[in-house]
Amino acid sequence: MTVEVDRRPATRREAGFEIVVVLLLSLGQSAVYAVVSLIAKLTAGKPLSQQTATLNPSQSPRPYLDLTYQLLGIFFALVPVMLALYLLHRDRLAPVRTLGLDPGRPGPDLAWGAALAAAIGIPGLLLVFAAAQLGLNAQIVPAALRHLWWTIPVLIIAAMQNAILEEVVVVGYLMTRLRSFGWRVGWVVATSAVLRGSYHLYQGFGAFVGNAVMGVVFSLFFLRKGRVMPLIVAHALLDIAAFVGYTALPKAWLSWL
Repeated sequence: MTVEVDRRPATRREAGFEIVVVLLLSLGQSAVYAVVSLIAKLTAGKPLSQQTATLNPSQSPRPYLDLTYQLLGIFFALVPVMLALYLLHRDRLAPVRTLGLDPGRPGPDLAWGAALAAAIGIPGLLLVFAAAQLGLNAQIVPAALRHLWWTIPVLIIAAMQNAILEEVVVVGYLMTRLRSFGWRVGWVVATSAVLRGSYHLYQGFGAFVGNAVMGVVFSLFFLRKGRVMPLIVAHALLDIAAFVGYTALPKAWLSWL
């Protein structure tokens, strides 16, 4: 015999604790490390602009062990996404529909994603250049993997992982939870945007500002359209261009850029 137990709705305190746990397991943890990394750079005895921030570093000099570490890192980085979706499902919020993750609108999702990527990417490059000239950013190395047969596919998968993790947790999940608390829209948008900027602080102050602005744009889009999927597309396109472009373009081009 099956006994059905009605689960009572989470209290405000329980929901707040849930948010803290999800963030500390994911991007909140990254934000803490990013702050420590920035402090370390600022106290290293040389200008921030003369230091580097490396994304997608190699994990081992042994190619197949490096590949294993890369894939494991991608997999475990997505576990908080599964947790966030489960928690929304537990509260009967139908996360796929609530967050706009269903694949039923591929055309509009791709079109909006490409438009957002262009709108964010071009000004973002100008901001990175300006921040570098002003000494507000470290030198960003988007990828530091050796040129092996699996390098490009892994970088593409890593870009997709970043997009899924950040947009589902920082936009979809966090904003849905904060709005359920009755927070004003401005505070919800600001919280999501500041969190997005904070876990990029290891790259410098310019990265914080640029990603916070991106967070505002993405948050407003989600409030207007109710869909995270175009944000995932846009974020993935931006990261793929950065990771693969840095790896595949000739070094002479990169130095000119």
